[in-house]
Amino acid sequence: MEKGRAEMQRVHFIAIGGTGMGSLAGLFKARGWEVTGSDKALYPPMSTALEEWGIPVTLGFDPDNVSKAKPDLVVIGNAVGPENPEAKAAMDAGLPYKSFSDALYELAMEGKHSVVVSGTHGKTSVTGLLSFLLEQTGQDPSFLVGGIVPDFGGSFREGAGAHFVVEGDEYDTAFFDKTPKFIHYHPETLLLTSVEFDHADIYRDLNHVKESFRSLVEGMPQHGTILAAVDYEHVRDVLNEGCAKVIGYGVSGNGPATWRARDIETNPQGTHFKLMHGGRFVASVNSPLFGLHNVEKVVGVLAALDALGVSIKDAIEALPRFGGVKRRMEVRGEEHGVTVLDDFAHHPTAVRKTLEATIEAYSGRRAIAVFEPRSNTSRRAVFQKDYVDAFTGAARVEVLEVSDDPIYSATGDDFERLSSERLCQDMRSRNQHAYAFGSVEAIIEDILRECKKGDVVLIMSNGDFDNIHDRLLDALRELPDD
Repeated sequence: MEKGRAEMQRVHFIAIGGTGMGSLAGLFKARGWEVTGSDKALYPPMSTALEEWGIPVTLGFDPDNVSKAKPDLVVIGNAVGPENPEAKAAMDAGLPYKSFSDALYELAMEGKHSVVVSGTHGKTSVTGLLSFLLEQTGQDPSFLVGGIVPDFGGSFREGAGAHFVVEGDEYDTAFFDKTPKFIHYHPETLLLTSVEFDHADIYRDLNHVKESFRSLVEGMPQHGTILAAVDYEHVRDVLNEGCAKVIGYGVSGNGPATWRARDIETNPQGTHFKLMHGGRFVASVNSPLFGLHNVEKVVGVLAALDALGVSIKDAIEALPRFGGVKRRMEVRGEEHGVTVLDDFAHHPTAVRKTLEATIEAYSGRRAIAVFEPRSNTSRRAVFQKDYVDAFTGAARVEVLEVSDDPIYSATGDDFERLSSERLCQDMRSRNQHAYAFGSVEAIIEDILRECKKGDVVLIMSNGDFDNIHDRLLDALRELPDD
C-alpha cells in the first residue's frame, strides 16, 4: 500500500542525476526522509549538490539497488525506459512508484498556490528570479528549479508561504505516462515565456509542440492567470484556448502586451529600463542581468508578482541583489586575462540570445563561442541552418563534432545528424572564424593558440562537456606571462 506524506520514510530515485530529480531528492532529504538514488552518470552542478546533501548515489542501474533501499516509494525519471532493470524490479516487486512530476505535485505542491513557469526558453532563470523576489518580499515561497540558485544555496526550498514555484517542462512524464510534465502541476498562475520547436525526439514538428501548450492553457482553472510573452506569434497561437485571464508582457514592441519595458540602457552593473503598464510609467528598474531576453524575463516576473498581489516597488528594490542561476552566463573563472563562462544554451535561439548578452555584458572584448551539440534535438540536422545565424557576433566559433552515440527517438522518423563541419563551413562562407573539432582536447589547444588577454570564452552545452571549463582554466594558468 502506498504511504502518504506523513508516513513516508524511504524514497529511491531512478535516474537521480537530472536537475529536477536531484532537486526533488534534495527536498525530500531536507524533510528527514532517507533518500537513495542511481544513475548511469553524474556531472556538476547536480553531482556536487547530491554529495553535499548527503544523498548516496550508485552509478549504474541494478535491481539490487532497489532491494537494498527498501523504499516506501520509487520515483522513476523520464530518462528511464521500460527496460531499465531497476524500474522493472520495482514494478515486479509491487513497490509503489510515481513519475517525478506526480511525486513533486502530490508530495510537495498540493495545497499550495501552484505557480508554473513554462516555455521553450528561460524557465530556469525565470523560476529562480521569481522565487528570489517572492522570498525578498516576505512571501516565504517554496520552489523547485532545474538549476542551482546561489542566493538560496541550492535548487529547492520548502517555505511556509502560500506559493510553490516550479518549472513546467513540455517533455513527456515517464515511459508509463506520455503526457507533458507541466500538465501534472495544475497551475493556478502560469508564466509562459516562449513557444518554439524543440525536443525533436518526442515532437514531430512545431504544431505538435503547440498541441501540448494548448492542453496546458486549456487545463487552467477559470480563476487562473496566465502571464504570456505575447510579442511572439507562437505564444499568441496557443492562448486561444481556455478561460483563464491572460496578461501580456514584452519589451519595446507594439503588440497587445499590458506590461512593457521602454528606454532600455546597458550599464556596467546590468540593464536599466522603464517599466510600463498600459502605456503608463510605473517605475525605473535596475536589473543585474544583461541582454534583451533577460529584460523580457524581468518584466514577466514583475507582471506575475503584481498578479499575485505582491508589491512591485519592494520587488524592484530587491532585484539588483539577485545573484543569478548557475550555468546561465556563470563566470567559472579568469586566467591569463581570459574569462571563461558556462551556459546551458543549446537551442539556436538560446545560443543567439546568450551570445548577444555576453557581447553586451563584456563590451569591447572578443567573444569566443564554444558549443557542444549534445541534446537529442541539437544532434539532429533540424537546426543545421539556424545555428549559422545563432553565432553571429562571435569573434571565433569552436564546435565539437556530433557524437556517434544513438539518438533517442519516440517519433520513429528518419533523421540526419547535424554536421558540425558543414555548420562551420557555412559560417566561414560569411567570413567568420569557425571550426569543428573532434575532441575537447583539440578545442582547448586551439583556444590556447588563438586567445588573447581580454577575451571571453562562452562555453555552451546542456551537459558537462567533459569538464572543459576547468580543463581550459588549468591550461590557461600554465601559459607563460608575456
